[in-house]
Amino acid sequence: MQAWVQRNRIFLLHLSFWAVYFSFFLYQILSYGSRRGQDPDVSEAIIAAVMQIAFMMSVSYLNYFLFLPRFLAKKQVWRYLAELIVPFTLLVIGYVHLKRFQIDGYTYHEHYFYSERFVVQIVINTLFILIFVGMLRFAEDWFELEARKKEVENEKLMAELRFLKAQINPHFLFNTLNNLYYLAFNQSPQTTEVISKLSQMMRYMIYDSNHPNVLLSKELAYMENYIGLEKLRLNYEVPITFTQTGKVEEVRIVPLIFITFLENAFKHGVSNNATKSWIEIAIDVRENQCFYRVANSKLPATKSVDAPEKSGIGLVNVRRRLELSYPGNYHLEVVDLPESYEIELTLNLA
Repeated sequence: MQAWVQRNRIFLLHLSFWAVYFSFFLYQILSYGSRRGQDPDVSEAIIAAVMQIAFMMSVSYLNYFLFLPRFLAKKQVWRYLAELIVPFTLLVIGYVHLKRFQIDGYTYHEHYFYSERFVVQIVINTLFILIFVGMLRFAEDWFELEARKKEVENEKLMAELRFLKAQINPHFLFNTLNNLYYLAFNQSPQTTEVISKLSQMMRYMIYDSNHPNVLLSKELAYMENYIGLEKLRLNYEVPITFTQTGKVEEVRIVPLIFITFLENAFKHGVSNNATKSWIEIAIDVRENQCFYRVANSKLPATKSVDAPEKSGIGLVNVRRRLELSYPGNYHLEVVDLPESYEIELTLNLA
């Protein structure tokens, strides 16, 4: 329903205006009869109101569809007025005579309708309605301009999102191929398992991640494959926990929005040589919010994961994607302690 209203807002705007005008004019006619001590004739009042609406619409839309577009195209005021004044005058004269015939059959019993005051009132009212309906034309052009601006902005945002997402792939491939090279160099029997997991991840990145949003369960499967690769590289010597709570199967999120934080945790927080290194990952879905937490130990003599020389394009990339994909609907908190580093990301999914 809302989409239909949005598509037909100009038509509904015009329809609303004429409905209000018809009601107001009908009320005026009935009130005029009551003030003169006459019983109001509803049928005659409706006929008079219909005549008034038909006349006003004829003048207004002749200007709206014919003369006003010419003026907007050429911006020549005097030519516009010269073209409009002749049909405007003819229509007013025709309506004045029709109104006199409808009121008393041209018997001159109703003196007001043969006075200059009546003609001036018709001209002023007609000019007012003509100008008001003409303003609706400007409103329509403004709506179209805003729609085009919004469309261009959306296209720019989508182009930037595609560019940012494209940066994720080589960043991820660089890290994963390093892991694969390490296993292959050591002739690990787990190399085939790594290739299988990498294949599943690439399938997700090539097909699923091209959609605006994906099921959270698919994103988590992608993250589990990534964690599996890292566990193989680390020979399962580093404590890594990944907990999932809530109805993750019913939630959709922007794809590849979590992986950068996870990559940085493994890149800067754990090592086979650091016996006390660890990583904790948690996903919690509650109502219309998704809570994501990644905490890791710090390697000796390393700076914060958020340091520019460490994070490269990764964190800058994901922060920008959050701004574009969840504007005003996310909260990112960083806890940087001497021996640990933690990020907490909250996404409002409603």
